[in-house]
Amino acid sequence: FGRSTSGCGAGPRSGYVQPLAAALSESDHDVTLASGGEEAIARLPDADIDLVLTDLQMGRVGGIEVLEAARRLRPDVPVVVLTGHGTINDAVEAMRKGALDFLTKPVDLDRLDLVIARVVRNRELMLENTRLRKELASQNKRAGAGPRLIGESPAIKTLLADIERIATTTATVLVLGESGTGKELVADYIHACSLRNKAPLVRVNCAALAEGVLESELFGHERGAYTGAVRAHRGRFEAAHGGTLFLDEIGDLSVSSQLKLLRALQERSIERVGSNQPIAVDVRVIAATNRDLRSAVAEGQFREELFYRLSVVVLHVPSLRERRSDVPLLGHAFLTEFAARHGRGIEGFSDEARRHLASHDWPGNVRELRNAVESMVVRAAGPLIEAADVDAWFAETPERGEISLPVGRPLEEIDLAYIERTLDSVGGNKTQAARLLGIGTKTLYRKLERSRRDEDEG
Repeated sequence: FGRSTSGCGAGPRSGYVQPLAAALSESDHDVTLASGGEEAIARLPDADIDLVLTDLQMGRVGGIEVLEAARRLRPDVPVVVLTGHGTINDAVEAMRKGALDFLTKPVDLDRLDLVIARVVRNRELMLENTRLRKELASQNKRAGAGPRLIGESPAIKTLLADIERIATTTATVLVLGESGTGKELVADYIHACSLRNKAPLVRVNCAALAEGVLESELFGHERGAYTGAVRAHRGRFEAAHGGTLFLDEIGDLSVSSQLKLLRALQERSIERVGSNQPIAVDVRVIAATNRDLRSAVAEGQFREELFYRLSVVVLHVPSLRERRSDVPLLGHAFLTEFAARHGRGIEGFSDEARRHLASHDWPGNVRELRNAVESMVVRAAGPLIEAADVDAWFAETPERGEISLPVGRPLEEIDLAYIERTLDSVGGNKTQAARLLGIGTKTLYRKLERSRRDEDEG
């Protein structure tokens, strides 16, 4: 039973049964009565019910038989047994066999209301988890072994439709979106859906490499081109020949590197550092940034010709604020992944936990949600992630504001702590963090990379 929810009651149609059915009907529950165990079992396969309420003592076919039939025929429908004071042991045995609960006669309607509320909550949770599993399975089937863009919101469906429409062309693509929205995954998906998917997808993070190193990485160099160049090196353009080159953080490319990239795109050829010999390359370029490139063009920080060359097709990856309805689906996908990875028997989120997840702004977008769900899976005490688990994670997440460090710490440690807190405050957006810190993005990357090396060596 449940509000506007149907149930099946099995028992002799006399005494307490008719008044109990009437009381439940007055509370907006749909009640179907069976004259005994035989009729109840006969109705089980086809009845539209959410709960079975059965007496234990019912003549030839009793409540235990009804319970066993319900477990066999309708394992998704819970069973509550009614018992007199003299048959409590039988009720306990029914619980061992899978009954949800037992109530003694005369039935306490307030307690029954609580049981019904629990049934409705658990059933809604089960149905929602089933829906999410089916939707994920459907999306996984569509994606095959390739990358997955999870979501069913209008914003993500529009993005998927745009990708599928342009993927088989050779047009250059500019992917825009906030940090953590999944721009690299969009590049993966475009490549997987393209006619170039048998050839390599080569990635370059333009902000992570110093200018001189970036030029060598993109275009390669000849032996002796500079001190330390002891052998010829094939660059990323050559490595991506016939395939796709993904240029992440394109907005952080220096002006001089922008000019060389523009020339390579226009002429479809590159020259290795230390050589004047052109090398033809057949490469589709996908670029991504979280910066406003039109503003950068207006400010003279980004070449207008390169912007137009890159933006033949522009795709906007929505933030989680623009696709809140996808949060439960994404959360369930991450929960399934991390529960398997960490060996945790976590079944899903409670309804309230899902509401708390969906109400958060997620400034770090999908990346932040993924990290949050992994933490919740690892630390959850029960089979469900509850609202308290979600709130605990939010409470431990650093907020924007002051940072407190003890006196006597090394300057490098203080420097790194301040960088990490700033990154947390802007949802992992390195360009924005660098701007707030008053340093270049490449400097920020170098500091983080140095920290990672120190940790590895330690």
